[in-house]
Amino acid sequence: MPRKVIIDCDPGVEDAVALALALFDPRLEVVAMTAVAGEVLADQATCNVQAVIDQLDPPRFPRVGSAVAHDSPPAVDTPRMSGEDGLAGASWHVPLLAHQHHSEKILLDELRNDPGMTTVICLGPLTNIARAFARDPDLSGALGRLIILGGSVAAGGNVTPAAEFNMYYDPESARQVFRSPTTKTLVPLDVTRQVTFGLDLIHELPPESTRAGAFLRQLITHSFRAHRQVYGQESIYLHAAVAMMVALHPELFEMRDLCGDVETHGEITMGATVFDRRPEFRCQANMEVAMEVDAVAVRDAVVRGLAQLGKSRS
Repeated sequence: MPRKVIIDCDPGVEDAVALALALFDPRLEVVAMTAVAGEVLADQATCNVQAVIDQLDPPRFPRVGSAVAHDSPPAVDTPRMSGEDGLAGASWHVPLLAHQHHSEKILLDELRNDPGMTTVICLGPLTNIARAFARDPDLSGALGRLIILGGSVAAGGNVTPAAEFNMYYDPESARQVFRSPTTKTLVPLDVTRQVTFGLDLIHELPPESTRAGAFLRQLITHSFRAHRQVYGQESIYLHAAVAMMVALHPELFEMRDLCGDVETHGEITMGATVFDRRPEFRCQANMEVAMEVDAVAVRDAVVRGLAQLGKSRS
């Protein structure tokens, strides 16, 4: 029986690849995709969720939650990696949904409808989860599992020297979620940076004659170009796809129970994730954290999943 999942995301190129994997995997039933401001602003995030669904045309269409603007978004330079619209600058045209519901309402509805049976996979900032918890403090008990992409244990940051992007964008919400009693799995930069994809990935994608193949080739080609221009490297990271593999292939990750928190202030440390790893006087663990990964096996699993998309729907 497929596992019910909600994917909370701020779709740029990486998230779009992860969404493609989830929407066509028979082991997952994606009941909802909720947009959140982050890599792109709220309205664009909502449009991008719809664009991914429209371009891929999956076997089952999930509910879509619209993002609400962040009160005071930090200044971050994301267009250079994913394009001005977050999806390689393609500016996909999508019709507006007739009846839009905010992401936090979709989360509340779906989790209350089937308590304890739904996994929420957060690929962006934790704004929606924190807002949903604030509206219903008992919601954490209705959530089966929360998988969070973000943070860093010992790998430093990627938007500042100390902070990973998802934590930096909304550290207050991240702290609320970290301190909540729900069952949490964190997938930090320490493991997502271990999995890289070379140019041969393009040749392993579905044929360009398929909807999925044409869509993914445009996105991933842009990603290779951006990684070369910005970082000077020929390989790319697909952090969100690696996080999706925690839901699909947890046996490929080594987990450790840790006590973690998020710094909400500080001129150079805002958004940093801090873990108590002292041998003595440790606080009680509040999450499991992916610490090691079978990088080759995860890469192969991602490639296999993407290759199947062309066979699932032409």
